[in-house]
Amino acid sequence: MQKHRGFPGRLPGTDFQFTIRRANKDGVATALTERVRYADRRPPDKRADAAFMQALWDQFGDQPFERGNLDAGRLSWLFGREVIPAEDPFDPKSYDALLQIDVNVARVSFPEIEGM
Repeated sequence: MQKHRGFPGRLPGTDFQFTIRRANKDGVATALTERVRYADRRPPDKRADAAFMQALWDQFGDQPFERGNLDAGRLSWLFGREVIPAEDPFDPKSYDALLQIDVNVARVSFPEIEGM
């Protein structure tokens, strides 16, 4: 499992996790699933999504990146919309799976992100 050095571990001042410390013992990652973001989500959840998207953009830009130690739960809130598979076939249970930011969708969803 690749560890993304310099990537924030969590949203500062909260328990919203962005990365994991170690891989599962069996070597199989928690599957990425597309989670529905309802309009009535709590403001802290929305801030965590935006901060995670900003961190992804700052670290990887529009280039494909390996899932590595990125938290499956936080990634699943963006998966299928702003973050898409960058390979076919895609294995949602692999730490080595390649992902990519869909810049056009991300700009609409998170207009406050700088530099995108």
